Amino acid sequence: QVQLVESGGGSVQAGGSLRLSCEVSGDTYSTYCVGWFRQAPGKEREVVADTYTGGGKTYYADSVKGRFTVSLDSAKNILYLQMNSLKPEDTGMYYCASDDPLYGGTCPSEYTYWGQGTQVTVSS
Repeated sequence: QVQLVESGGGSVQAGGSLRLSCEVSGDTYSTYCVGWFRQAPGKEREVVADTYTGGGKTYYADSVKGRFTVSLDSAKNILYLQMNSLKPEDTGMYYCASDDPLYGGTCPSEYTYWGQGTQVTVSS
């Protein structure tokens, strides 16, 4: 089993910043896929960004490119999401998820392990 614990959510005004953290523990391989997802009220969950810890490009949703940045502390197995220039439409529950990579280090479209989520609220 893999455990993921998110933290860092909160309320901020538009234009502000937040940094989310996701601590990954448990039965993981040395390299794995991990990502951030969000779900706004009344909307489907969507991917924000994901990455393969073994190297390669990080995927970002078009809506967050240039504003959000993923970074990884490999020694601590902590994934960060730095969110700048926040907009009201960024409001939602943010989840961290992980899974084994597909062949070649590609990350899957569906993830197996999920955290409980952390709420982000951006007011205008």
